[in-house]
Amino acid sequence: MTSGNTDVAGHLINGSWSSAGVTDTSSNPARPAEPVGQFANGDSSTASDAVSAAADALSGWAATPFTVRAELLEAIGAEIDRNLDALTLLCTQEEGKTLAESRGEVQIAAETFRFQAALAKTSTEKVYPSRAPGETIRTVRGPLGVVGVITPWNFPVLIPAWKIAPALAAGNTVVWKPAEDTPVLSVELAKIMQSVGLPDGVLNLLLGDGVAGAALVNDHRVDGVTFTGSVPVGQSIRDAVTSRNGRVQLELGGHNPALVFDDADLDLAIPQLVSGAMGATGQKCTATRRVICTPGIYDQVVERMAAGVRELKVGDGQDPESAIGPLISPEAHAQVAQALDAAIAEGAEVVATTSQMPDSDGSFFTPTLLTGNRDLTIATEEVFGPISTVMQVDTDDEAFALANDTAFGLSAAVYTNDHWRIARALDTLQAGILKINAPTTGSEIYAPFGGEKASSGHAAREQGDTAVDFFTRTRTAYIRPGSVQPSA
Repeated sequence: MTSGNTDVAGHLINGSWSSAGVTDTSSNPARPAEPVGQFANGDSSTASDAVSAAADALSGWAATPFTVRAELLEAIGAEIDRNLDALTLLCTQEEGKTLAESRGEVQIAAETFRFQAALAKTSTEKVYPSRAPGETIRTVRGPLGVVGVITPWNFPVLIPAWKIAPALAAGNTVVWKPAEDTPVLSVELAKIMQSVGLPDGVLNLLLGDGVAGAALVNDHRVDGVTFTGSVPVGQSIRDAVTSRNGRVQLELGGHNPALVFDDADLDLAIPQLVSGAMGATGQKCTATRRVICTPGIYDQVVERMAAGVRELKVGDGQDPESAIGPLISPEAHAQVAQALDAAIAEGAEVVATTSQMPDSDGSFFTPTLLTGNRDLTIATEEVFGPISTVMQVDTDDEAFALANDTAFGLSAAVYTNDHWRIARALDTLQAGILKINAPTTGSEIYAPFGGEKASSGHAAREQGDTAVDFFTRTRTAYIRPGSVQPSA
């Protein structure tokens, strides 16, 4: 794989590649003048063709033995490993994150395919007792059908793996529409998946903007859509798909609190708070947006977090000394800058920034630590950038109440060694992911991932052994022996 390729990256439909549509250019957010590659933007017709291919391939793929499907997933994991260096570089060039972040993402994506392959070899059926003599009651799972997979740019390798691996393992066919900001990387990942021998039409790649995405979502032949992205888009997808009784899985925004109590181990907490807030340029739905402190520790947290932020080096992700890369685009930079200006106008105080900024026209944004109160807009609304606000409360009650005082409920962290505070956190914090003495960011592929309130939909969680639940239909079978016994 090479960046800057003059070939046009296109759609994968029914096993064939097509560059139909308007050609656009993907650029490096750290080096705007450096094209990563050209790509084709599909339209509603392209989306319809992709869905047709997936629908035609469904019965054959669903009938494919689970062992064969698992072997193909294992092969995809192996191919991702073999292309680790190339995918890492391309991820950094097109998305902007550091090489270390990109490499970790690619490695976990490969592991995800292997993990879901292993789960595909285990039984998901259950057997129940029956009051009828000789009767067996068992559940039987089948694939959901044609699945639309819509993924974001901030984890352009890992999140597709989260969704596509269990979808394929369960016998579904897929139409994958990646984000417009990372099309070239998506094409390379699709080529890897195709290369192991997936039957034509089982995996289809649709490049394009909201027109193509809307056509995919509104196609009545699509049985389910799994989406990670913004709240407004997620809500529109929910309304469109559920109106025809389709199934929807949503992973949306987050405004994640970290509660730091007086007994916290700051040597442990401070590096995690800084990395949780600023890592990946703050472009994570699990990023630490608010740090809520009790009085005895507030000043220390502000001082030590400020020192950590000042040490961050911002630069091109290809520079191994860079800790923070650029934002994804000039548009994203403008949105984050506007939110910061608004916070300052509302009374937020800037207590720390880094002076280690590059001399570049890339979409670099200065990591910024604020102090302020709950009345700040930035304290409740998600800003997808390297900004975090430290807030002081007087009591434990106020800390837990403030943590829940947001429309979101994805992740929350608590720093304490007090057993009762930990128990209270587990009982009362409104978040799908709870971390005790660990950062709001990060998850394991073996454990369920998802949030509460506006952060997620009500479908099955992603990752872990629950991932397959969204992609399957469950039937309950009552099996009795016939009244006529076979002859000897």
